[in-house]
Order: sequence, then C-alpha cells, then structure tokens
Amino acid sequence: MKKKLLIYAHYYAPDAASTGQILQDMAEGMKDDFDVTVICTVPSYTGVISEEYKEKKIYEEELNGVRILRVPVPEFSKTSKKSRIKNLLAYYTQAKKATKKAGCQDYVFTISQPPVMGGMLGLYGKKKIRTANGGHPKFIYCIQDFNPEQIEATGYVKMKPVMKIAMSLDKKSCRKSDLVITVGRDLVDTLKNRFAGENVPNHTMINNWIDEKQIYPLSREEPGVNEFKAKYGLENKFIIMYSGNIGLYYDLEGLIKVIEKFNGCKTPDGRDVVFAFVGAGSVLDKLTSYVNGHKMDSVKFIPYQDKDKLIYSLNAADVHWCVNAKGIKGVSCPSKFYGIAGVAKPVLAVLEKGSEIEMLITEIGCGRVSEPGDYKAVEDNIRWFIDNADSRELADMGTKGHDYLVKNLTKDISIEKYIDVISKL
Repeated sequence: MKKKLLIYAHYYAPDAASTGQILQDMAEGMKDDFDVTVICTVPSYTGVISEEYKEKKIYEEELNGVRILRVPVPEFSKTSKKSRIKNLLAYYTQAKKATKKAGCQDYVFTISQPPVMGGMLGLYGKKKIRTANGGHPKFIYCIQDFNPEQIEATGYVKMKPVMKIAMSLDKKSCRKSDLVITVGRDLVDTLKNRFAGENVPNHTMINNWIDEKQIYPLSREEPGVNEFKAKYGLENKFIIMYSGNIGLYYDLEGLIKVIEKFNGCKTPDGRDVVFAFVGAGSVLDKLTSYVNGHKMDSVKFIPYQDKDKLIYSLNAADVHWCVNAKGIKGVSCPSKFYGIAGVAKPVLAVLEKGSEIEMLITEIGCGRVSEPGDYKAVEDNIRWFIDNADSRELADMGTKGHDYLVKNLTKDISIEKYIDVISKL
C-alpha cells in the first residue's frame, strides 16, 4: 500500500506561479509512489478569482491523479501591500481548517511560501495530523526562499521587532522538521549560518527543474513562435526578454534606466532591439509609467502566457534576462534559469557571485553575468549581446545550457531525488 503525502501549496495549477508549477510537477511525479493530497488556494495568482470559486468553503477536486483541497481567499492587488497580506493570512487560516479534511498522512510537505507561514503550516500539519497507526507524520520543509531574509533584503517590511519574531518562527519550523530541502548551494550556506553554534537541522539540496518534454527548443519558423511575435509586434526584432514575476526582488526599476540607453538601438544585421517584459507583478505599473514617460519605444509589456503557450514566448526571445536584486544571494534562487536553458537561449544575468544560478551559468558557460547594482557592467553585457546578435557564440551559449539541463536538471532527475529522500525518513 502506498504511503500518504500531504503537500501545502500556496499556489497550484492552473495558477502560473513558478512554485505552483514546481509543486504540480512534484505531486504528479510522485503519485506512483505516494497517495498525494494538495491543500492550496482557489486559482488566484493574478489577484482575480472566477465566480465558480466564490461559493464554497472548500473545493475538493482531482487533477491528473492528485487529490486537491482548494480554500477560498479574498481577491487582491499586487500593488497593494495591505491586500496582499490579507490574502496570505486568509490562505494560512483556511489551509489550517482544510487540514482536518486531509485525513491520515505519513508525510507533510510544505514550501517557504507564503513567507514564514509556509513553514508554520507544515509544523501545524505535523502536530495535528496522525498516521494510520496513530503517530505523527514526517515533516519536510522545502525552502525555495529564505524569509525574513528576503523581505529584509528588499525592504518590503522594515519593522525590526516583526522581523525578529519572523526569524524565530521560521527557525522553529526548520528545527522541528525531519528534513529541510533547499534549492541551491548558497541556500545551504544560509541554513548553516542561521544555526551557527547550534545543531543544524537535517538537510539536503535538490535543484529545481524544467519539464524538458514541455519546454524545449523550437525553430524560428515554428508557427506558434511566429504567431506570438506577430501578436505583439516582435517580428524581425532582436528580442531581449524578461519572463516571469515583475516584482520586488529583481531591481527592475534600476535596470529599466540602463535599458533606456538602448532605445532605438539596432543590431549589426539591421534588426531593431526590443526589450520584452512578459508577466505581471507589483512593480509593473512603475515600469510602465517610466517607459511611457521617457518614450521608450523599444520596451514592450506582454501579459502572462498560458501554460500551453509558454514554450512559444520563451522561444521567441534571442536572449533572456535572469536577475536578482542585491542581497538575494543565499536567500532565493531564480527558477526562470531552467526555462531559459530549456529553450536553449543565452542568459543575460544580473546575479551575485557565489549564488547557485550564477555558479551554474559560469560553470556551464551559457551566458554573461554582472553583479546587481553594477549598472555599467549590465550596460556592457547588453551591448555585447547586441553587437554579437548574429554570431555563432550566442547559439553556442544556448546549446551549452540546454545540454547541461538535459543531463542534470530535468524534472525526472530532481523528482526522483525527492522520492528517494522522503522515502528514507
């Protein structure tokens, strides 16, 4: 008989959040080894909730062999701190209530989203849930982002007493877990530093991934790619793309000022250079306002693409941004790198030296990297990609990234690691 695994997932399919996609891959990839139940919000990543999810206290569904308990949350605006916090607290409260419906479980798995509360949910599940023989389930805490460190690095909350309490709570979640899983070598260092002079919790590292069967290289003539380019006015352009959350942790407000210097720029083979931002988030309005105010015709903002269309938008780019703000090393790991490697595109990276993705890009040789805040180096790297737009070197960078991913960073490889470490607890 298969053992039972409960996953707390703030977002889950069909929401477009990267962590939701990772958890869907994980849940469906582990269902042959475990009976999987997921507790998550109703679809709400955009802040808007459809009418079909506004009636019940809990929506029980099955998706691709995974049992899902969806809990209601209020709608929110990504630009409103108050409404975002209200939404997160509602998920935390409702997920605790939904735990009663989960039944007996052998394992409780949670990620570090929402910040701090994700770990607290896992700890709650370990205390309240029982196994079939009356014991407590094993608790696995997967840290995708360290908080409150990430919140402090971006200045999102500046009240030191609140941060001190948050740190105490998240350290407790780590300490009480049976296993902490991080997604980068630099995050392992952060965990060790948190517990300097204490017993470091049992831990391991497993890279995130991309499903190479869904995200893979396409030719320039692929109809879906050309349709995407035609729809957004990108035909015959040299496209430098940012795809994902247009949020707080990426210094996009600083980078847009560097991008302004390339307004109206052309490549050696005569193509106009376009900077495409695909996605949404809390700083989108600020970027849009800046671009409109400075008449930056070379910048385009494009909505999130549906999951089945993502392969076309990613392949449409010639170069992809992969960025984090200063202070994020050891705190967060930009999963968008895996999608970039999946479509064999070179990386224009702004990452701190020694961070997991910086190390991968440098080791693989699949892009050029500059430090956050070093805008001159960012400018030089943008100019290098434009000057070499028609060179073989760009294609070789993309190929190196894709080859490495296929050998080391596929969905099946990472999920098998999860199955192995959980089964051994």
